Amino acid sequence: MSDQTILQLRNVTKKIGNRTIVDHLTFDVPKGEVFGFLGPNGAGKTTTIRMIVGLMAMTEGEVFVNGMSVTKNFEQAMTQVGAIVENPEMYKFLTGYQNLIHYARMNKGVTKERIDEVIKLVGLQNRIHEKVKRYSLGMRQRLGVAQAILHKPKLLILDEPTNGLDPAGIRELRDYLRKLTQEEGISVVVSSHLLSEMELMCDRVAIIQTGKLIDIRPLHTNGSDAAATQQVVFELDNPSAAIQALSGQIDTGEISVLDGKGISLPLERENIPNILKVLVQAGVNIYSISSKTKSLEDQFLEITGGEQIV
Repeated sequence: MSDQTILQLRNVTKKIGNRTIVDHLTFDVPKGEVFGFLGPNGAGKTTTIRMIVGLMAMTEGEVFVNGMSVTKNFEQAMTQVGAIVENPEMYKFLTGYQNLIHYARMNKGVTKERIDEVIKLVGLQNRIHEKVKRYSLGMRQRLGVAQAILHKPKLLILDEPTNGLDPAGIRELRDYLRKLTQEEGISVVVSSHLLSEMELMCDRVAIIQTGKLIDIRPLHTNGSDAAATQQVVFELDNPSAAIQALSGQIDTGEISVLDGKGISLPLERENIPNILKVLVQAGVNIYSISSKTKSLEDQFLEITGGEQIV
């Protein structure tokens, strides 16, 4: 296993009676990545998370956290994990700071400096000495994240962390998770039913259906992907003239006409200037150019056949 691979699943399977809940899941999560977990209702997401953190036994397969086997070296592996499964649990009659002190006593080596560092990291400096019962749901989620990363885990697992949060709270959580990966080098595995938020939050997403891994898709491209083929839309005054001008001159994919207002075709970025040159020489007026990419929601519905997610 690579030194940069924090979480590794190999043929992880869960059977209950004759029913297979999770079917030979295999994937890796590298250091510093936010990895999303998506699937239709009953696909096995929460079951997989429970097996990763040892709340449920695997029927087959193995999970490694930072190189340590969850089944063979459970205690050592769990020292590398921070998790919130469903809702963060804490003592509401205590302050946020008192909750963190209480949790720190359960983990060796957590200093006062580390507690202060984590409080600052999740942005609770101004409210940490108030009782938790006065916290909003978003603040409780942030305190839960602070509690989960006190012992400097390599892996943070969040099951539906955006449940009940308003848009501002969701954005705050997204920003904090990104900050964690950048400043602490933590890998984050997050399960959520909000596809738009997962698209903004995650570097990659795994899509599972009926317990099987269907696909793993990157969500954020970088410079090395600049040459990748993308669907490019040209808003034109004369689509038929454009198609005639392009036919046989440039190697393009299938050209689609868009309601008589333009054309769409798959292109590599470097070929766009050549297309423009041909169209201008043919006397076609071009009003705009844009790339058309499928949203995560479109991709998800395409892969799963429109099944509802949870």
